[in-house]
Amino acid sequence: MEFKYIDEQSFTNHNYSEKALEVAEYEYCTFTNCNFSNSSIIDIRFLECEFFDCDFSNADIRNVSFQDVRFQNCKMLGLKFDTCNDFGFAATFEACQLDHSIFFKMKLNRTTFNNTQLKGVDFSEADLKKSQLTNCNLLDATFQNTNLELVDFRNATNYSIDPEQNKIKGAMFSLSEIIGLLNKYQIKIER
Repeated sequence: MEFKYIDEQSFTNHNYSEKALEVAEYEYCTFTNCNFSNSSIIDIRFLECEFFDCDFSNADIRNVSFQDVRFQNCKMLGLKFDTCNDFGFAATFEACQLDHSIFFKMKLNRTTFNNTQLKGVDFSEADLKKSQLTNCNLLDATFQNTNLELVDFRNATNYSIDPEQNKIKGAMFSLSEIIGLLNKYQIKIER
């Protein structure tokens, strides 16, 4: 399949829920205040692109390439990242809402999630080694057979992680949230 190549373009205030984004390879492009919610962006390639204030909620992202992309202040509810093209997947999430998204079996090494809502996110069998989850809310997030080695959880909140079912060697936790490692034991800890 021959891809159209689009580089160094800015897209502002576009509603791709009404008119689909052209299937192409976008490199060094910036998308600002664009609506991708409930749209299909299947097979599109984003390389070193930035997304500001965009809504991707419930978009169909099958076989989409996200390589060295940055999302800032984006609404990304219910996205199935596990259906993306995993080759070269690399993303940074800053002040985003990723509630109920799926990262099942994904390689997310060194991924940065900063000031991001991750409620109900599925990280089962994902590799998050050396990732950062700074000021993230992980309420009801699923960690099952997940590689969390050297992950920084020190400023994350509301996580529940079973140390017996996840790799946590070298992970960093704050004392105030350490109870998230003991939830399965149904014990009470008083402060």
